[in-house]
Amino acid sequence: MRKLALLLLVSPLMGISTGCATPAYTAEERFQRIGRNWDYEWKQMQDDIDEVLLLRPASRLTIWNVR
Repeated sequence: MRKLALLLLVSPLMGISTGCATPAYTAEERFQRIGRNWDYEWKQMQDDIDEVLLLRPASRLTIWNVR
């Protein structure tokens, strides 16, 4: 019982001391990266839907700028 009480008291302190932020990016930079990824994923999904529903003219060329 004492170990459980000690664990409950110490565990929140351990979370505060280690921090939750990524070391390489600020919160704003991280959210910008997430937003860009979501935008790219959304565009790919729309491209897939257009292809399945045959909304684009037939072509063997990609519309994506592949590097």
